[in-house]
Amino acid sequence: MILLSCLLLFCFDPTESGDLRLNMSMEENDIAAVARAREGDGEAFRLLVERHSRSIFRLAYRLTGSEQDSEDLVQETFMRAFRKLNSFEQRANFGTWLYRIAVNCSMDLIRKRRIHEQLHEEDADCGGAGAPHNGPNSDGRIYQIEVQQRVRSALKDLSPLERAAFVLRHFEGMSIEEIGDALGVRSSAAKHSIFRAVRKMRRALEPIVSQI
Repeated sequence: MILLSCLLLFCFDPTESGDLRLNMSMEENDIAAVARAREGDGEAFRLLVERHSRSIFRLAYRLTGSEQDSEDLVQETFMRAFRKLNSFEQRANFGTWLYRIAVNCSMDLIRKRRIHEQLHEEDADCGGAGAPHNGPNSDGRIYQIEVQQRVRSALKDLSPLERAAFVLRHFEGMSIEEIGDALGVRSSAAKHSIFRAVRKMRRALEPIVSQI
């Protein structure tokens, strides 16, 4: 399991990594900014965007694998958040609330993309998993590319809920309870989604892991 996590972190993070869970000071600042934004203070909402846009982009990228899609999803997330600002409960964590919106936006996109790909099964990505294995004695960069292709292919094979739960757990380091809250499901359902995702990822990456 440790090796699997190292593989994923090694090949699938185009941005700075870090723990996205907010400390108490940031949560208090977020609540104050939300209160001001509700009263029509545009500057307060802009501060919220600046504070959270990087983490939302990173999450979106890990879910979609596309920088362009991630940029669009950041905009869509904050647009939805602005429209729903009055529904935010002040006792909640604003960052987790944003994550839930971002995950929903991302899963909508993933579902649409999956339908499109099913209609175009000859997509070039389908041939990625069958590429010759270059092994640990080959050029490191070539091997890294193959690992990236395997991981992305494996992630694409997960359901949107499984992919979101896996990313939130193994990339963002969120607890089961936080993941359930972000996904709008019970903790037991979040835990089960993570279990299914890990099992599928391990099976997909076994050919590479076994040769390291």
